[in-house]
Amino acid sequence: MNAFDQVQDAQVRAAAFAWLAAQVGAHGDVLPRALLAAGFEFDGACVPLVGPQGIFKPRVLREVPLSITTAPNGPYDDSFAGEGILRYRYRGADPQHADNRGLRLAMTLRLPLVYLHGVLPGRYVAAWPVFVVADDPAALTFSIQVDDASCAAAALTGAPASTAVHEDLDAGRRRYITTIVRQRLHQRAFRERVLEAYRRQCAFCRLAHEELLDAAHIIADAEVAGEPIVPNGLALCSLHHAAFDQHFLGLRPDCVVQVRPDVLREHDGPTLVHALQRLHGARILLPRAARLRPDPARLERRFEDFQRKARAVGE
Repeated sequence: MNAFDQVQDAQVRAAAFAWLAAQVGAHGDVLPRALLAAGFEFDGACVPLVGPQGIFKPRVLREVPLSITTAPNGPYDDSFAGEGILRYRYRGADPQHADNRGLRLAMTLRLPLVYLHGVLPGRYVAAWPVFVVADDPAALTFSIQVDDASCAAAALTGAPASTAVHEDLDAGRRRYITTIVRQRLHQRAFRERVLEAYRRQCAFCRLAHEELLDAAHIIADAEVAGEPIVPNGLALCSLHHAAFDQHFLGLRPDCVVQVRPDVLREHDGPTLVHALQRLHGARILLPRAARLRPDPARLERRFEDFQRKARAVGE
């Protein structure tokens, strides 16, 4: 790349990062593909952040891609390794494909990219800046790590790209940040998939204001059976999530709500009556697809915890 190309490349990446930050501020972490495909304007040209292929270079960039995308349920087995690294599959099986060469050049020049993680068809969580830190042609994979925004400063200010990452100092920090980002991506994916299954309503009260909805675990994610999968989740409003976690409410394996006996006997005000006590004996809203409905074995285990709490309070 000549000096002019380096400067323009840095300016485009800076504009992309700033635009993404603004979109996350306006729309939240999960961004629709249509928004990413529309992109932003740079020097009179439209700059999308996604294209038909996972490794994407908009026309305003000459050689190095701007973004890499993992599609939900896509054909590639991209995955986070235990050591704080994302293994990103080549495009196809030819290491010399232009897209693969582009990512290899990003590694050589140490240029920051955007990583778009598909959580549902047409919905993505963005992480940036990410860097290509290794290339394994035998396995047809690149190793990707996420870094702090300050570590893209050289590229974003148009300084020589070779100063963008200080590998001798930053490896441990990149592993840590990548691990944290992995957790965030998986949490967002779990929330989006659970809310989609429950038609973006609270399973207990049908509240449909998404800002007030959570993806509640049936079995806590810290436990062995607490996988972040839809059958281990419930879409609940903030109030009912808290009541479920504190065992004010239980859910039988047949998906019928039970209110703890001492709570049923309380006399307080309309919130207690309408939000909790009237749920006793009600069936919850269920996903239409049977494979997405709550796992009865997990519900039974959770309901046993509820019953133990009810006995302890009643003693």
